[in-house]
Amino acid sequence: MKLDTIKLEHSSGATLTLYLHDIVELREKARPIILITPGGAYRFVSEREAEPVAIAFYNAGYHAAVLRYSCQEDARNMQPMIEVLESIRILKEHAEEWRIAADKIAVCGFSAGGHLAAASGTMWNEPTLMERLGYTGDALKPNAMILGYPVITSGEFAHRESFYNLSGSWEDDQISGFYSIEKRVNSETPPTFIWHTEDDQAVTIENALLMISALRRANVSFECHIFNKGQHGLSLCNTEVNTPNPHCEHWFGLCVEWLDSIGFGLE
Repeated sequence: MKLDTIKLEHSSGATLTLYLHDIVELREKARPIILITPGGAYRFVSEREAEPVAIAFYNAGYHAAVLRYSCQEDARNMQPMIEVLESIRILKEHAEEWRIAADKIAVCGFSAGGHLAAASGTMWNEPTLMERLGYTGDALKPNAMILGYPVITSGEFAHRESFYNLSGSWEDDQISGFYSIEKRVNSETPPTFIWHTEDDQAVTIENALLMISALRRANVSFECHIFNKGQHGLSLCNTEVNTPNPHCEHWFGLCVEWLDSIGFGLE
């Protein structure tokens, strides 16, 4: 494994940690990569949803990367969106060197990190973001999104703390509404895998339902799994991350199967 951490250019503290497969004699082909954005309400970055998830995807044959993005007051002015899009650009620019399949970059996020992952797929062509990063076209666009119990809406079912940390507003107003993902989904949004639990009291299931409704209206391919039991923040749903839930643990295998089905399988 090649393990490296990069400080992002357009940030004072965000880092991108890479988990790259070594080039071996029997396999030199490029691999898809999963860019992971952990949760934490944009207040902190959850380590339970960081390296353990990266290692799981690595062991499934993918390259992986973890973005530890700006939080709290540093998350204002779209800063985490700048950082996730810069990370995608870095992965694309170094694709040949790192043996990454540049057209197979999936962003996998949990909770508020799910919001950030979803933002990468719906805000990659936001003019202000493209101008700040100095790129146009689809250079910043991910090819797929994996959303675990994601924060989506700034409306009735919002996780208010996440939107406050992003926008500085506790209300469902124009400022926080700018970040409401279900309003941003369109035909250019990449294919999406979503999982959630009916029991989630922190980020309610309506967030996932609003997202799949928006994807459906935009004719974007998606797969969604709603599990009946499980608290918020399950991550891999196993003892390693201290959230054992054998039923919900199936999400990971289902996700890998879904990735295969949209052409992200290992060649």
